[in-house]
Amino acid sequence: MMKKYILLTSILLSSSAFAGTHVNIDTNVGQISIELYDQEAPITTKNFLKYVKKDYYNGTIFHRVIPDFMIQAGGFDRNLQQKDTDQPIKNEASNGLKNIRGTIAMARTSNPNSATAQFFINTQSNNALDQTPFNDGYTVFGKVTQGMQVVDKISHVQTTRYGMQQNLPIEPIIIEKITIEHIVLNNHKNK
Repeated sequence: MMKKYILLTSILLSSSAFAGTHVNIDTNVGQISIELYDQEAPITTKNFLKYVKKDYYNGTIFHRVIPDFMIQAGGFDRNLQQKDTDQPIKNEASNGLKNIRGTIAMARTSNPNSATAQFFINTQSNNALDQTPFNDGYTVFGKVTQGMQVVDKISHVQTTRYGMQQNLPIEPIIIEKITIEHIVLNNHKNK
């Protein structure tokens, strides 16, 4: 028995297995499960989990939904009031992870180091969002593991323009809560 344990341990340590924190995003249209890339995007993951732990996202909405592109959330409440955030974080788009379908990434302004709380989920592969010598890119920090059908459902809701908001769902898509579920061993690089 001890030999099997030692063998299993050495296999795990010699492979590229590592821990990834899992979170569940509960919305009013279903649940989305995400595995975070703790090792590849440590600053971004820590920042996101900080907001999760203080229930920051509870009651926020998906305020920007563009079919065949992405769905964005984490900045506005149901009344379209922008929420206060902590200080911006460093862009980690140089981590080699790509903005492929199902990945979660940080939203930011034209300043590459301006991401705070807003995030988006890619509904298709968006190579234009990846870092290149001519593009600072958007930091990928996780991937949907369950609930991509919920992401797709959100991506096809009817939207409108309201004030400064473009691509705003007519019927609010609300994040009821985000919970930290567990840590698992998994190899999830998407290069």
